[in-house]
Amino acid sequence: MSEENKKFTSLEAQEMKVYIPVEGSKEEELSLQLISKIPDYNDNFTIKDIIQKILQENKQYDLSKIISAYEFAENAHKGQKRSSGQDYIIHPLTVAYILLEFSMDTDTICAALLHDVVEDTPATLDDLKKHFGQDVALLVDGVTKMSKVPTNTKEQQSAENIRKILIAMYQDIRVILIKLADRLHNMRTLKYRPRYKQVSTAAETINIYVSIAHRLGIRAMKEELEDLAFHYLDPFGYEEVEKLLANRLEERKRLVEAIKSRISERFSTIPFEEPPIIDGRVKSIYSLYKKVMKGKSMDEIYDKYAVRIIVSTIPECYNVLGLIHDMFTPVDNRFKDYISKPKENKYQSLHTTVTGKEGVPFEVQIRTRQMHQIAEYGVAAHWKYKDGVITKNGEDSKLAWIREILETQQSADDVEEIVRVIKSDLSPEEIVVMTPKGKSIQLPAKSNCIDFAYKVHTEIGHKIISAKVDGRIVPIETELQTGQICEITVTKDPERGPNRSWLNTVKTNEARSKIRAWFKKQCRDDNIAEGRKELEKAFKRSRIDLKESEYAEFLQDDFRRHNCETLDDFYASVGYGGINLTNIIPRLKDKYDRLYSSGIKEEIPDSNSFRTPTLGQGSIILDDISELEKSPAHCCNPLPGDDIVGFITRGHGLKIHTKKCTNYLSAMKRGNPEEIARWREVTWAEGARSSGQSRITVVANDRVGLVYDITAIVTEARMPIVHSSARIMKNGDALFECTVSVSGKEQLEKLLERIKKVKGVISVERT
Repeated sequence: MSEENKKFTSLEAQEMKVYIPVEGSKEEELSLQLISKIPDYNDNFTIKDIIQKILQENKQYDLSKIISAYEFAENAHKGQKRSSGQDYIIHPLTVAYILLEFSMDTDTICAALLHDVVEDTPATLDDLKKHFGQDVALLVDGVTKMSKVPTNTKEQQSAENIRKILIAMYQDIRVILIKLADRLHNMRTLKYRPRYKQVSTAAETINIYVSIAHRLGIRAMKEELEDLAFHYLDPFGYEEVEKLLANRLEERKRLVEAIKSRISERFSTIPFEEPPIIDGRVKSIYSLYKKVMKGKSMDEIYDKYAVRIIVSTIPECYNVLGLIHDMFTPVDNRFKDYISKPKENKYQSLHTTVTGKEGVPFEVQIRTRQMHQIAEYGVAAHWKYKDGVITKNGEDSKLAWIREILETQQSADDVEEIVRVIKSDLSPEEIVVMTPKGKSIQLPAKSNCIDFAYKVHTEIGHKIISAKVDGRIVPIETELQTGQICEITVTKDPERGPNRSWLNTVKTNEARSKIRAWFKKQCRDDNIAEGRKELEKAFKRSRIDLKESEYAEFLQDDFRRHNCETLDDFYASVGYGGINLTNIIPRLKDKYDRLYSSGIKEEIPDSNSFRTPTLGQGSIILDDISELEKSPAHCCNPLPGDDIVGFITRGHGLKIHTKKCTNYLSAMKRGNPEEIARWREVTWAEGARSSGQSRITVVANDRVGLVYDITAIVTEARMPIVHSSARIMKNGDALFECTVSVSGKEQLEKLLERIKKVKGVISVERT
């Protein structure tokens, strides 16, 4: 395929690139053919299937409540269809069935059946609370709130989405389990969506949902989600790996069956508490793809297919390991004991790679039945062994990583920080590094010695001065690899702490959070000095020319965004790394240019506090403001119909301002005759029309669908949206801002009147 026919889309979490062929090209036709081969899933579940599944479960369910939830959902979704043409009710039924396979509780099944009614039908949370109770309503509300909020950029949109997911997870882990089941069924039916939607949904799935499923230990769902996402993101790559696996497929099947038969025959002479379960599996296609992308050939991938042995007790696991090593030849350095040293997501198993008489290596996984449930279902497996919801106290250790991520985020501006967390702390790629005493420490891939030190203990991280890896002295920024032994040397100086540069060096959210906390607590004066210096440098680089006495007023909005009361608080937060100037400087530069485009820097005056002086001689009649010698000022964006004035600039012609513009009002207040002489009376010619831009600010009660309702009105008015953003304010209200192209004041006022009538809108103004 030629480079001209490729459009690359970066998948941040996996650092892979896929291409979308140009529309109408042969490559697009071929990719669509490959996607069409994705089989239809037999997910046409009915309420009878749900009832039958419940009756098969060895657990108490409130069947009448579940049936009532189904009837409510069926009535609410009546007449609605999915992209596949199926009745919409098939979707919540499938989500509920998936969760029944996880043996989730009654309220979770009810919430699964009802999870879309608040967002897609007239039903309300109060209706759900009245019919099904507080818990079901809260679960549905948690799932609903994960809906995306349009913001400035795709990165911010993703960041806001993941923040909502993490908050909902920490409040009740069942929310994310419902969302994962919802995403799984949507991925199974993604072939019926437009190609651009397939790509965006698959990218979000592999970036966010696969990583969360991995972190929660839900292997079965993780592997299916990533295989489906891979199929849509790179159908050519998927087919290539599938073909590699298909080669000698029958030979492989015979090999696995022969291995299973040999193991079964040997085990028949051993007294087990219960007969072992012996199963064979092929590694997921996406897992194989990642290894191939790292330069390995299929023959070098030892675990492309494996045998899993499930027994009753831990002693039986180690006995089986001995039998396997006696029957087959172990491969050097390919044994992992995750029973004595479980993974962070609580996964436990013995892994060993061996070769048989055929000389072909294969992996053997050995675990107990309970370990197998946790390996397949992760956090959800707890419902297998005790009824009811996992208590918050019981979940603290498992969900502490969520709290750490949330606490690290200082504001809604920390987009890069959230994306970085997704790429590192939630990434399925992990390494295991040993301490000199043999304790294993799990870290995200690419972690360094500083990350390792902080993982061992906070104080060890603060005091690290040198490190040894496998007995060799290395720089503390050295990237670690699985299997290495890392030894940390610390200083005895009680005054010694971390270095600020480590904030740009460490890879884990945990280390960065602890470094920031140390600076925040220990060095306020130093932080203020450091922050002032960093801000001045950033302003100088961006050509923001302000006196320090003007900083506080200029940064007022950012004080609120970052929970700062004073300018010193702001400096301190910059100094210890709580505020990343890289994220906010572009916005501040835009604000500076907007406020001071005419070169006048002054506080905003009260328009009633002065009398208007006489302007420069001569009036100008405008028939258009788009001519080269006359242009609109970006600080106020005048429109035909506005009361306007003109300012004669040096080298840039006449700038047109509204008479409400802060720059014009400031000049009139100062009363400098020389400056006033440069302001001229300007009027619109009769019937003048010109396309300009205007900013609109809407404050409203937060609700699902608010942004859609507002943007729909703008679209119907045929006014292009140049830019838009939305966020939640501290008081819980929603703030929506957008810049639109408009032909005149009259058209804009009609638009504002229509937006005022949108449900929940508190105020609308042109800003």
